Amino acid sequence: MTVTTTKNITTLATYTWPQGFYSDGLNAGLREGKKDMGWLYSEVPAAAAGVYTTNQFQAAPTKLTKQTIEATHHLQAMIMNSANANSCTGVQGAQNAALMQAWTAQKLGIAPELVGVASTGIIGEQLPMGVIEAGLDHLQLTKNDAVTTAILTTDLHPKTISIQFELDGQTVTMSGFAKGSGMIHPNMATMLGFVTTDAQITGDQLQKLLSQEVDETFNQITVDGDTSTNDMVVVLANGMANNQTLTPDQEDYDTFVAAFHQVLSFLAQSIAQDGEGASKLVETDVIGALNHDEAQMVAKAIVGSNLVKAAIFGEDPNWGRLMGAIGQTDAHVDVDHVSIWFNGLLIVKNSQAALFDAAEMKASLGESVVKIKVDLNSGEGTGQAWGCDLTYQYVKINAAYHS
Repeated sequence: MTVTTTKNITTLATYTWPQGFYSDGLNAGLREGKKDMGWLYSEVPAAAAGVYTTNQFQAAPTKLTKQTIEATHHLQAMIMNSANANSCTGVQGAQNAALMQAWTAQKLGIAPELVGVASTGIIGEQLPMGVIEAGLDHLQLTKNDAVTTAILTTDLHPKTISIQFELDGQTVTMSGFAKGSGMIHPNMATMLGFVTTDAQITGDQLQKLLSQEVDETFNQITVDGDTSTNDMVVVLANGMANNQTLTPDQEDYDTFVAAFHQVLSFLAQSIAQDGEGASKLVETDVIGALNHDEAQMVAKAIVGSNLVKAAIFGEDPNWGRLMGAIGQTDAHVDVDHVSIWFNGLLIVKNSQAALFDAAEMKASLGESVVKIKVDLNSGEGTGQAWGCDLTYQYVKINAAYHS
């Protein structure tokens, strides 16, 4: 059974690994009662691409994976854990990340240079390597989706999507999963995100496409304005669908790009919606900007404003907070002719209050998705960003977080 079909791209009802990919996840003992370690593996080396946090305190596994992918743009496996970020852990942390890479390669019978490492969790603590080694001994090559829960921290649920489409007459599968709930203000990608596909494309081309698409998806979400030390998204394409190697001049390339965008966009929005303590997804569309970059800037400023986020939580149509967020940017704005809509209801016209039905507006802001539309009246540029409301629960979660 399928859920949706868009532009010849079918969204599958259940998470499905592309041809040649295997995975597993388990509780290794890094935390109690939850899966905390997993891996994914391709039968053959896959073209690989990645983007990584811009935080200056980049974690050891993030550094190692970046170096590994940039060397050849190929990977065959990813080993990952939650509960411990292996960040700000010095020389020992770097050695531990390298050990995870080497041990995984040894168990799978592949070169260490084909293994990436990803960690997430508490910052500043050394990994208990005995627990990691024992966990590796129990990981299997299966088709289950346990790895999608093994990477979660404060997330309420996994973020997963699987789609299918045709390239060169061959059925291609693309599946993505991600974690992210707090410390979400990416300047590259998401907290941890992984996309696998059996399409055939070179690593260099995949890297170019990923870098482009991240700016339109993951870089346009924010939960709390904090950028993690461990953010990364990695894409693997093993070519086992046997399509012709994709290049930008092929007719099917646009289909692949559309599919890739759908997966990344879905994961990005899922992360925003699952922000720590969040009760609402906030989507902002900006039109009438001087250009696309300025529209993107304004959209992200709005969803990133704590005052806007708090108003959305309180179901308060305090549009002055949006004006403040817009005005703090460097974007070109026709300050006398800005318009704003909440869920299609006009609330600001020509930069002044518009008449609206208070009860209708209150009911609209009580919905689980609040869509804000802003017209800057300064050009043809458009942009979009996603965030969430700021709730009492966010403070409670982070006040009680172990350190």
